[in-house]
Amino acid sequence: MKRILFSIIGLFSIISVSFSQSAHGYLRSGDKDYEAQNFENAEVNYRKALEEERSTKGSYNLGNTIYNQQRFEEAIRHYEAAANAAKNPANKSKAYHNLGNAYFGQQQFDKSVDAFKSSLRLNPKDVETKYNLSKAQEQLRIQQQQQQQQQQQQQDNSEQQDQEQQEQQQQQQQQEQEQEQQQNPVQNEDQEQQEQPQPKDLTKEEAQQLLNIMDEEERKVQEKLKKGKGKKSKSSKDW
Repeated sequence: MKRILFSIIGLFSIISVSFSQSAHGYLRSGDKDYEAQNFENAEVNYRKALEEERSTKGSYNLGNTIYNQQRFEEAIRHYEAAANAAKNPANKSKAYHNLGNAYFGQQQFDKSVDAFKSSLRLNPKDVETKYNLSKAQEQLRIQQQQQQQQQQQQQDNSEQQDQEQQEQQQQQQQQEQEQEQQQNPVQNEDQEQQEQPQPKDLTKEEAQQLLNIMDEEERKVQEKLKKGKGKKSKSSKDW
C-alpha cells in the first residue's frame, strides 16, 4: 500500500502548449528531484509550477511528493484536484488510485474503498487497484467491528456506573436515616405517640346520656344496699 502508481515518463507526460515556459521548467525540475527521491525539492518545484499555471500533472505530482512525506491529509486535496481536472480516463483512474492510498494512510477506510472503486470503474483490469481495494475493505470491516465493540463497552460501562450510583445513593439514604434515628430517639417516640389515635370529644347529648347511665347505675347500687340492711342477720349456731 505504500507504493504509489506513479511514473514520471508515462503519466501526464504530455504538457499543454498553453503552459508558460517557466511552469514547464519547474515541472521538469520537480520530475528530476522526484526520480532522485528528493521529495522536498520536488515539492518546491511542483508548487512553483502550479503558481505559474494550474495543471492536472502539477496537482498529481505534487500529491505524490507530499504522500511520500507521509502528509496524507494534504495529499488527498491534490489527488482530488487531479481526479476532478483529468480528462483522460487512464489518468483519472490513477489519481483515484492514489487518492485511495492517501485515505488508507489516514485510516479513513470507507473513503479509501470508494476511491479504489472509482478507479476500477475507469480501469476495471487494474490488478493492483483490486488488491488495494480488498485490503481497504478488510481494514474497514475490522474498524467497524472495533467501533461496535467500543460502543458496546461504553454502553456496558455507562449502565454499570448508573447501577453503582443508585446503590451508593440508597446506602447513603439508609445511613442518613439511621444516624437521624440515633441522634433523635425522643423525637421519634413523641412522633410515634402523636401518631396514635386521640380520643374523640363527646357531644353534649352524648355526655348527658353518659351521665344518665352513671346515675342509673348509682341508683341501683343504693337500692341493693338498702335491701341488705333490712334483713336480720342469722345468729350463730349453738354448740
